Amino acid sequence: MNPDLIARVASIVDAVRAGGDEALLHFTTEFDGVKLQPSEIRLSAESIDASAARADQFTVQAFRKAIENVRAFHSREVESGWTIQSESGSELGLRVLPIASAGLYVPGGKAAYPSSLIMNAVPAQVACVRNIVVVTPPRNLEKAPEIAAVLKELGIQDVYQVGGAQAIAALAFGTETIPRVDKIVGPGNVYVAIAKKLVYGTVGIDSIAGPTEVVVMADASANPVLVAADLLAQAEHDQEASAICVTTSAEVGRQVAREVDKQLVALARRDIARQSIEQYGVVFIVDSLQEGCDLVNLIAPEHLELMTSNNNEVFKSIENAGAVFFGDWSTEPVGDYLAGPNHVLPTLGTSRFSSPLGVYDFVKRQSIIRYTEEAVRENAPMISAMADAEGLTAHKEAVLKRLK
Repeated sequence: MNPDLIARVASIVDAVRAGGDEALLHFTTEFDGVKLQPSEIRLSAESIDASAARADQFTVQAFRKAIENVRAFHSREVESGWTIQSESGSELGLRVLPIASAGLYVPGGKAAYPSSLIMNAVPAQVACVRNIVVVTPPRNLEKAPEIAAVLKELGIQDVYQVGGAQAIAALAFGTETIPRVDKIVGPGNVYVAIAKKLVYGTVGIDSIAGPTEVVVMADASANPVLVAADLLAQAEHDQEASAICVTTSAEVGRQVAREVDKQLVALARRDIARQSIEQYGVVFIVDSLQEGCDLVNLIAPEHLELMTSNNNEVFKSIENAGAVFFGDWSTEPVGDYLAGPNHVLPTLGTSRFSSPLGVYDFVKRQSIIRYTEEAVRENAPMISAMADAEGLTAHKEAVLKRLK
């Protein structure tokens, strides 16, 4: 990553940490060209309502259904604590409780994503996070009234019109107006990503997200028209997005390439999609589906679509993917918007060790240890021996003094 850019973002973060609202307002003027008064940083309920009222009502109904589906899915992720007891009466356990507060970043820029607001907010709500704070660039709700409508549907009222690295710093350290939070989630540009990385440790973060990516695994039975359409659906997100087809059929590969060129010209975001395809679009021809699976596991994509004659069998060999979509009817946009599983997924190969955003990202776990005198007396010799092995005599004495 560019050291000069990191240094620039670090200077913004430090300025907000030291200067609070004054620094926020300065950077909002500098980067967004919007001069706000301190009283305008927090959006009033009336202004959110006014923006929401301009949203198309059928679209609002669609987002309402998405919220319902996402909530139903994530409700299955709720964890319960547990305890176990030994014969000597000691009790051990795990307590699961929500973090106190979460900050959600909602970007503006190239596209507004009300769906990402849903995907970040709903698992936090299911986890019972008490305070959910939203930051978004100034005037974003005026440009994208659907975001305001989703905020209303979710019942979120703590909304602040600041964006970029300065918003991340405000959530991490707090200002006179914006409260400090325990965890920051949500997508953003490179400034936002770097800022999240810099404040990690002061607060938790979801991940350092890279550009979005899809791999379509296809054999000779695949429909090239649908494969191409799904590749372009990913490519239109960003010039840096990657759209990859892995196929056992050279003919399907050629047809997919032709279809991509054909379908590209009709897209509203064709310039973005074209750059993505030219830089990061590729068709891999493999000798077998197993070889294709090996390649997929090496790439470890954010999204994987299976378009083969035996998707269930292929799936058995897939280890690394953020989300897996089965067959012609499970196009990736279904998951992006309405199905229910979270669309915040590990990118840049991190599905090797990371998972989709979920309720588990908004809870913390505490160990519970209740030892009895009987249990300590029974285990004291072993604890003492272990303490001696590590040269920690105070540990040993803390146990032995109880026996005297």
